[in-house]
Amino acid sequence: MITYSAPGRVNLIGEHTDYNGGYALPIALPQRTSVIYTPAETDTLTVLSDRADEPVSIPLDTTPGQITGWGAYAAGVIWALRDRGFPVPGGTMDIRSDVPIGSGLSSSAALECAVLGALASAAGLHIDRIEQARIGQRAENDYVGAPTGLLDQLASLFGEVSHALLIDFRDVTVHPVAFDPDASGVSLLLLDSGQRHGHVDGEYAARRASCERAAAALGVSSLREVGSVAALDAVTDPVDARRARHVLTENERVLDFVAACAELDFAAAGALFNASHTSMRDDFEITTENIDLIAESAVAAGALGARMTGGGFGGCVIALVPAALTVKVGDAVRAAVTAAGYPEPDVSRVYAAAGAG
Repeated sequence: MITYSAPGRVNLIGEHTDYNGGYALPIALPQRTSVIYTPAETDTLTVLSDRADEPVSIPLDTTPGQITGWGAYAAGVIWALRDRGFPVPGGTMDIRSDVPIGSGLSSSAALECAVLGALASAAGLHIDRIEQARIGQRAENDYVGAPTGLLDQLASLFGEVSHALLIDFRDVTVHPVAFDPDASGVSLLLLDSGQRHGHVDGEYAARRASCERAAAALGVSSLREVGSVAALDAVTDPVDARRARHVLTENERVLDFVAACAELDFAAAGALFNASHTSMRDDFEITTENIDLIAESAVAAGALGARMTGGGFGGCVIALVPAALTVKVGDAVRAAVTAAGYPEPDVSRVYAAAGAG
């Protein structure tokens, strides 16, 4: 019997930059998905979840489209592993998770990385973490059908306590960055809107296609190669130009945020949160009225900064808040949001936690 777990993640800053060859700065969360795996000499893997009524039986020779729903993420890992030439044993896998689904905290990557780690351990495979991330991404892209970048899997696999992860997606490198705002009297609040989202609905894919068109219009392989925002004048489609402007300015904000953390300047870091949210709202157009209200209410109540995190169209807001104001900010956000007729958001303090293992 093998027990393996992997965390969800919060992206501190750097949204929709991953598939554009840019920078992002996630942390692994304390919330995790765990699997208890009992290998057996069978040609199927039976997976059970504490969030589903019925188990799912996955043939080891599964192909995309065969398994749907939540079981597709586990099936995709099996398929991607076998497609890379790795042996996959059968058996039974019991899955339990406290990573919220649809909140932009990457419950899917946590599931993929936990399943992958358990299967690799059982088969005695030694797969480096970058390769594991690519296998998890392939499962989600080509089996499930969600065109996500590599950020989620890398964050889940590389997470470190009290550290964020500076990911450069051009060369796929991960550098730990000290991130412990609590030690400076600042809390990282997670404000879950309760507004669930899905990436398979076409919006995520549309943003990705828009960025690819902008890069093609500029004659570069990715937006990472664009030298300045001024160069975007050559992009004739105004929507594509705005999408690209978000990516270019977001990359700058990631690096500025890392510098602010090094100086323990959380006021500057908060201002970058605000600028990132504005860019996602106006240029990338992936926020919602509910999400905007949560971010604005947090700042009005004393947060140093607040931004949506995740792919967009719902999910969570994160805020940097002086520790003495955490209760006040949480109460103010709940009051403002419920007064506007939205569900009361769930408010919690989070921190950088360990990665998969």
